Amino acid sequence: MPELPEVETVVRGLRRTVLYQIIESVYMEPPKIARRYFEGDLKRLAGSSFVSVYRRGKNILMETDKGLTLWVHLKMTGHFYYLPKETPIDRHDHLIFYFRNNGHTLRFNDYRRFGNIRLLPTNELSLQKELRELGPEPLEISTSDFTALFRSTRRMIKPALLDQTFLAGLGNIYADEALYRARIHPRRTTDSLTVRKLIELHSAIIKVLIKAIDKMGTSVDSFAGVDGKPGGFQKYLKAYGRDGEKCRRCGGRIRREKIGSRSAHYCPRCQILR
Repeated sequence: MPELPEVETVVRGLRRTVLYQIIESVYMEPPKIARRYFEGDLKRLAGSSFVSVYRRGKNILMETDKGLTLWVHLKMTGHFYYLPKETPIDRHDHLIFYFRNNGHTLRFNDYRRFGNIRLLPTNELSLQKELRELGPEPLEISTSDFTALFRSTRRMIKPALLDQTFLAGLGNIYADEALYRARIHPRRTTDSLTVRKLIELHSAIIKVLIKAIDKMGTSVDSFAGVDGKPGGFQKYLKAYGRDGEKCRRCGGRIRREKIGSRSAHYCPRCQILR
């Protein structure tokens, strides 16, 4: 599932391409198919334009000049592609915005059909439980608030990092990478970490996210930006997906272990459980 850097890459791509473009018309799949993951009559967007695109956690929010906001979660395989109108429609293009004067379209493509798109009045966004209950943004939370947050509870660190109500935007890839960089075992409990160690973790999260955004995300499966280009951060992964390979820091072997319902990648020599 796309995480914060991938979603941020998509948001930046949308800002470069579709802001202030007038939507000529909207194509949606037949209702029997579309209602599985569309909420609201998206054809109401014809004649309007997107005036703001931003991210909250892993959610994309596209505000229009008509007081409506398109709320998108890419889930596992959702993509936005900005393509010329003459590009043949793919069988997994479930939603297409045709723009009036620039000869292009914006297409939502999702071959596994897990993505979710909702249209709702902008002034109702703050009432949505899924958005209201999101935790702080890891690139915005201060070091002091970060340490206080983690020391206020007792739970394993890896599941805590994945909990979107605790900290918004991280998933398996960047949780593993940050814990590796901070030399923290994924089974350590949040309250067992010293303030100094939590400061290291906060710094590691910021550094890995900023670099991943700079490299336009990680493409380990199907992720691509609005321009169709894959991300490049997979070349810099030090823990995630490297089970059985040598640790680049100490020469030990990266281990993959199931913790809760998710897998964790770590070096048992560098990331000692104590």
